[in-house]
Amino acid sequence: MIITKTVIDNTVNISLEGRLDTITSGELSAELGTVFEEEFKNLVFDLLNLEYISSAGLRVFLTAQKKATAAGAEMKITGANESVKEVFNITGFSGIMTIE
Repeated sequence: MIITKTVIDNTVNISLEGRLDTITSGELSAELGTVFEEEFKNLVFDLLNLEYISSAGLRVFLTAQKKATAAGAEMKITGANESVKEVFNITGFSGIMTIE
């Protein structure tokens, strides 16, 4: 998986490419650890190039949502393909996260 992080003003954008699964979720979790050390108002995940997400990947998003909310920041997910959106819908995550 390729993780690309950009910061513009008070927004942290994280683009994911490839598969977010048991093997790669630790990498994203570590990246988010550094993100949450900074001050920001918005956290945006761009999933345009994410091919697959497993339960381990969902767990990383859930943790990020909880930390963003605790920090007073907004988190949203953009660009997810239909199969990734379906995973968010089936698991109920689309009800607790902003998915565009």
